[in-house]
Amino acid sequence: MATSSITKNFVISGKEQVELFVNALEESARNRPVHIPVDAREITDEAELVEFMRMRKKANGRKEQI
Repeated sequence: MATSSITKNFVISGKEQVELFVNALEESARNRPVHIPVDAREITDEAELVEFMRMRKKANGRKEQI
């Protein structure tokens, strides 16, 4: 969750509430989503884009329109 989405003030008082809050923060830090690397390349010119779109249409079972 982005910190900018936290817009409410809240008060934590008492040792038990503080410990529960800190434990919740630590648990959320441990349970972060796994980073999955993605194989990607940058399309740098129009010819590459046209070829990519042709392959995409073919893979999706569409007729070629070029």
